[in-house]
Amino acid sequence: MSALRPLNKLPGLNTATILLVGTEDALLQQLADSMLKEDCTSELKVHLARSLPLPCSVNRPRIDLIVFVVNLHSKHSLQNVEESLCHLDAAFFLGKVTFLATGAGRDSHCSIHRNTVVKLAHTYRSPLLFCDLEIEDFRATMAQRLVRLLQICAGHVPGVSALNLLSLLRGSENPSLEDL
Repeated sequence: MSALRPLNKLPGLNTATILLVGTEDALLQQLADSMLKEDCTSELKVHLARSLPLPCSVNRPRIDLIVFVVNLHSKHSLQNVEESLCHLDAAFFLGKVTFLATGAGRDSHCSIHRNTVVKLAHTYRSPLLFCDLEIEDFRATMAQRLVRLLQICAGHVPGVSALNLLSLLRGSENPSLEDL
């Protein structure tokens, strides 16, 4: 199985495809369901995977955005994401990858320190979002944000590209990330 490449498939007309990668099947499914409830001008496709690489499939659509979901209560979750990252083509990191850390609301139960995930996102120069996906209102808000991000990554928002967005998000990062 070769590395997953962002441009090895032609884009679908008015279609936006997101891949959610993580070990928490139930949370990923709930997030996917919340995303599909969002009002979207594009045809929204949500795919779930426990890890990469994906099985080879001629029918697989072009993936516009990959979200790696890390559960801060599970070291296995972090390890799974780290192992999956090596199966991505470097071009995906030009604005088409986002990290999502969940479970930060209960710091005392965390197996993974927040800074570990911050460093991971910083290493791959990709945005990091925090959200407790177990809380429905938070999950709905995150779904809304991911749908908007997906529309940008799919090229469906005039005047804004994934690289533009990435540079804007980078500009808002804490300058002290090198110190972590």
